[in-house]
Amino acid sequence: MKSQHTPTPSEIMRKQPLQERAQRTIEAIFQATAQIVELEGEQGLTTNKVAKKAGFSIGTLYQYFPTKEAIVLAMINRERRRVMDQLQVTLTLAVHEQREPQQVVREMIHTLVESFGSGPKLRRAMIRMAWRMDHHEVITQALREGAERNAIALGQLTGGSLRTPTPVMMFVVTRAVIGAIRSASLEDSPLLGTPAFEDELVRMVWGLLKA
Repeated sequence: MKSQHTPTPSEIMRKQPLQERAQRTIEAIFQATAQIVELEGEQGLTTNKVAKKAGFSIGTLYQYFPTKEAIVLAMINRERRRVMDQLQVTLTLAVHEQREPQQVVREMIHTLVESFGSGPKLRRAMIRMAWRMDHHEVITQALREGAERNAIALGQLTGGSLRTPTPVMMFVVTRAVIGAIRSASLEDSPLLGTPAFEDELVRMVWGLLKA
């Protein structure tokens, strides 16, 4: 199950959950989807199963999502926004507190690995399904959009001793980090969630920033 183009908002969600009751409905649909994928795998996911497990009619589900792919894409987008916001908060606080920059890089790497590789927000089976649905480009694009801002913030922690970010450097950093996480996730590697895996990513990013 792989998308062939960048979906429009209407292809992901038919309407936005503005009221609290609607938001609870969306959350129940997301939880049901993750549980089915975890227990039965990607092949076991259907809109009928999601609706039944969430406790809604199929008509209620279709009010929000036209397909099962749309549910997963909406989950991906929500997680992406959450992680990007979390990274921005980490950097803002780090600059305010003048924290040690390499430790800040480590925290950022940990956030990315935990969110897009080992969990806990989405189970590993759910994450692998997301990666197969062009999750790679969604996440790398989001990282590129904030890469220059993040590099400037890190530079403020080191008095300008880090390299000035360039499009080439940002491309290499984002693709290398997310590519490694994606490969480890799709391979269900036991390295995910280990300190050694994160250590190597930190060394790589820090080496590029300090070169």
